[in-house]
Amino acid sequence: MVRVEFLGPIDKKPMEMEINSLSELKEQLKKDEDLEKWLESCAIAVNDKIVTSIETDLKDGDKVLILPPVCGG
Repeated sequence: MVRVEFLGPIDKKPMEMEINSLSELKEQLKKDEDLEKWLESCAIAVNDKIVTSIETDLKDGDKVLILPPVCGG
């Protein structure tokens, strides 16, 4: 199982999913209208490291963080 957590203003509880890649995760999350609007603007971290490739493989025990854009001062 892969744990998926949503940070900041994304109002979703963590999920446990049977997935093998970030592209699979994206397809699953696109089914949720509330999440779909966030997908294009969020950064993604796997096991606390930012990743840039949607083709990143995932394995059992990985933790994926969905990080919405933020601004601050």
